[in-house]
Amino acid sequence: MPIIRVALNVPVDTLFDYQADDASERDIGLRACVPFGNKRVTGIIVTVCTKTQVPVDKVKTAYHIFREINPLTPALLELFQFCSQYYHYPLGMITMNSLPALLRNNKAVKLKDAAQTRWILTDLGKQIEINSIPARNRVARRLLSEFQIASALTRSQIKQISQRAIQLITVWLQLGWIVEMAAKAMPQSTERIPELTTEQVAAVSAVISDFAQFQTWLLHGITGSGKTEVYLRLIAYALAQDKQALVLIPEINLTPQLVAIFSARFPDVLLINLHSGCNDSERLTGWIRAQRDEAKIILGTRLAVFTPMPNLGLIIVDEEHDSSFKQQDGLRYSARDLAIFRARQSNIPVILGSATPSLETYFNATTHRYRYLRLTTRAVQNATLPDILCIDTRHHKMLDGFTEPLLKALEKCLTDKHQSLVFINRRGYAPVLLCKSCLWTAHCHRCSSRLVVHLKNRKLSCHHCGHQENFPLACPKCGNQDIVPFGHGTQRIEETLTTHFPSARILRIDRDSTRRKNAWQEILHAIHTQQVDILVGTQLLAKGHDFPNLSLVGILNADHSLYSTDFRASERLFAQLMQVSGRAGRANIPGQVLIQTEFPDHPLYHALRQHDYTALAQTLLAERKIAGFPPYVYQAILRAEAHNLETALDFLQQAKNLAPPLQAIELFDPVPAHFLRLKGMERAHLLIQSRSRKHLQSFLNDWYPKIYTLPHRKTRWMLDVDPIEP
Repeated sequence: MPIIRVALNVPVDTLFDYQADDASERDIGLRACVPFGNKRVTGIIVTVCTKTQVPVDKVKTAYHIFREINPLTPALLELFQFCSQYYHYPLGMITMNSLPALLRNNKAVKLKDAAQTRWILTDLGKQIEINSIPARNRVARRLLSEFQIASALTRSQIKQISQRAIQLITVWLQLGWIVEMAAKAMPQSTERIPELTTEQVAAVSAVISDFAQFQTWLLHGITGSGKTEVYLRLIAYALAQDKQALVLIPEINLTPQLVAIFSARFPDVLLINLHSGCNDSERLTGWIRAQRDEAKIILGTRLAVFTPMPNLGLIIVDEEHDSSFKQQDGLRYSARDLAIFRARQSNIPVILGSATPSLETYFNATTHRYRYLRLTTRAVQNATLPDILCIDTRHHKMLDGFTEPLLKALEKCLTDKHQSLVFINRRGYAPVLLCKSCLWTAHCHRCSSRLVVHLKNRKLSCHHCGHQENFPLACPKCGNQDIVPFGHGTQRIEETLTTHFPSARILRIDRDSTRRKNAWQEILHAIHTQQVDILVGTQLLAKGHDFPNLSLVGILNADHSLYSTDFRASERLFAQLMQVSGRAGRANIPGQVLIQTEFPDHPLYHALRQHDYTALAQTLLAERKIAGFPPYVYQAILRAEAHNLETALDFLQQAKNLAPPLQAIELFDPVPAHFLRLKGMERAHLLIQSRSRKHLQSFLNDWYPKIYTLPHRKTRWMLDVDPIEP
């Protein structure tokens, strides 16, 4: 009797054996519906054998093996097993949660024909301006905006906009705005391919010369140096060999711009994007097309690293330094590190691109573990790096968050008809609601954080757990009615700018303003068509965006991170400021960056003014070597949370007592977490570190199973390998 060993989405690190009369080794990697307790569940077949350690009379029979899609490849199953072993997380939970949601249920998948009709804009349609469509026709405006961004749209993509959008297709066909064409009959690219700079030529040539083998490349290019063009040339080389390319990006908001660029360059290639904005059907369709080798370019956020690609030839990780590549709940994996593992598996190159590489990546490049490619000049002719100046707020009085030099620079920018960006990494109206009488401030009762004032809807909101409450009429502590918002967020900055520049067209961009579907596409279209004068934004605007008419960046409240106890804070602040500064002066317009700070002589700001990443990186690496921090050591954190801190600390102490004899391992005492309370739970952690990754993993392999033996009904715990959050 064949026995199938199935990985199930349960928090137990084992496989489950079932009888299956019709099973064979060809079924490895397929889904199987099996009994589990009194439920039916679906898992993935990992092995097929004839023996089991379970008594024969207790081995249950599988209900069904789903064979309507191709099985997961051995390489993908090996990736899941590596994840389980390295991050110490149950294999079944990794495997099932990497699949599209529609493959996790107990139903067969109904597949649609991948060859869909597409529509593209005609020359007449390309001449239509969005503003010529009445504002009340929001669906028509959104549909036109989508057509302008993408080279073609399918029926399913149009349905995502609105069911009514499909009805517009018939009308627009009659008007001659669009034309229908088969999916395989897409036109060749007509866009002018830019000439490469000398440095870009060297970078492309170096990678192509070693394209047939595994190699990790760090593409370290200043902002605006043309890293994307290097990606495009390498993707073109992979496509010429009939290979697939995986492009990982940190933020869903970068998708529209990159989709437009890739679609324009490769209009005859099927490109799919996989991210949290896709609905279940879209994600499944894209996943299957990648698995069938129909989709040649896969663009996605961190979860896309698990996409099945049988013919993978190239992996690109853009903005590799970004912390978004590290999952912070469940399986705490690094998509960047898994991309490197996957490239080694497939014996292909992986490109890590950034203007401000993480110190770990930079260290690996300077010690020759990675190959190092450098782009030091901007790709657009006559485009230069912006001038970065610090405004000393000890000498310049601030009015509503702005100094006079910054306000004058914004006014000049408006006069010159250039765009400007005011950057403040804090959304909402104000971070604090304060009683001037007793100094009471509004705190979240579930988290160790203050409630943020959202004045427009008269709400106080916690940006950690989502708790909301109404704006109080008086101080709940002393009854004083003089309670005021204190500090500045994007909404308050927008209000201030509207007061100072009433005729300016101001657009705020943060999590609140981009919640609506397709909001990003509309925002980007408005910026590129010069419908905006001043942008007010958070870190959403810091990465990857190219705004040719933007000449001024003003940065507010940057000093906050200098007070942080996190040893990575300086690295993150420098990367963030370097990225947002790079939005200015990317075309022929000179750029200027003004930073309001109390510490203009700080080494970080000095390096920023000099655009000298290398100097700061070497300084920070020297500090970390002395202190014994990564990349000179490898770390793991055992995290615990409970309804009270003592329970969490007690659990961690018990876990520490179970630790095997220490060899080249430092095991620290349990301590409360820096951010103590989150979503009603109090948190603590225990740090483990070693100068050897091998020794650390060996220790964790022995220790992890012992932690499972501890009673933990009152405690939730997880192991975080290679943590990036304190």
